Amino acid sequence: MKSAVSAVPPLSVAPGPTDSVASIEVPGKATRRRFTLAYKRRIVTLAKGLASGEIGALLRREGLYSSHLTNWRQQLAAADLKVAEPKRGRKPDPTRPDRIKLDRLQRENVRLQKRLMQAEAIIDAQKKLCALLGLPSSEELP
Repeated sequence: MKSAVSAVPPLSVAPGPTDSVASIEVPGKATRRRFTLAYKRRIVTLAKGLASGEIGALLRREGLYSSHLTNWRQQLAAADLKVAEPKRGRKPDPTRPDRIKLDRLQRENVRLQKRLMQAEAIIDAQKKLCALLGLPSSEELP
């Protein structure tokens, strides 16, 4: 039987004492990969139409593990992936003065919009009443 051959060729020459330190650079800290919702959906839909050998090629090409695909399938099936991407960073502090002022102004804006709608409804009713009674409206006065 043949043994599985690694896809990555072994290093042909080990770095020697004459190599500079800059040529053998190691990243300082590993960073966690983050995948967008659109990317997860695209990979899951691509994998749906593939045979098992082709799925392996897809995962190798994208640099993913089979556990990624399994988890993403489960999440999509359970609708755990939210429509919007999760927001990162601090949540706004509701006790900050600027946040309190913003909330107050938003409430006032809603209240004033309701009053404006009521005033426009009253004006429309007055115009219709004037037209029914044959009275001149404020637009027709000199």
